[in-house]
Parts: sequence; structure tokens; C-alpha cells
Amino acid sequence: MVVGVCQISLSLPGVNSLKAKRSIVRRVLDRTANRFNVAVAEVGQQDVHRQAVLGFAVVSGDRRHANSMLDSIASFVEGAGEAVVVDRSTELLSVGELGEWSD
Repeated sequence: MVVGVCQISLSLPGVNSLKAKRSIVRRVLDRTANRFNVAVAEVGQQDVHRQAVLGFAVVSGDRRHANSMLDSIASFVEGAGEAVVVDRSTELLSVGELGEWSD
């Protein structure tokens, strides 16, 4: 099993309140979760109205598939036009191997 996580830092130019920021962040997270069926959350800069840090997590049986999903998610967020992506980091973690489970 492979767990893939991606952290995306966003700049929100022109946003002047936390209410406006949260509206944008919620739209990005909801659209991404609905389109890709992944776990999503705002994971940093919650009290800064012109920045946001979003986290995404996928689980797959294949490393290439997990990496491809995270690439697609990052492209989707960047293309949404709601915010400017300023940084992105991705990590893949292999957990266990087939045949290690026992009853």
C-alpha cells in the first residue's frame, strides 16, 4: 500500500478578510475532494488572510498511481484560478508488503 501526501502553499492576492479567504479555500477543497475522492484539509496559515496551506492525501496499491493522482490534484488546484500556487511538496510512503497480513 502506498500513502501519498501533497502540501500546497497558496497566495491569495486581493483577499482582505478571513471570511473571504475561507470561502475560497472551502471551494478549492470541496471541488478537489469531489473530483478526485481524496482526503483534504487546510493544514496551515489558518489565521493569515492572504495565504493558505492545503493538504491532500491518497491511498493506492501502486506508487505510480499515487504520484499521478497527486500531480493531477496539484494541476487542478493551480488551474482553478482561485489562488496562486507558491510552493508544493509531495511525499510517498510505502506501508507493508503484500503477504505480510496474517489471520
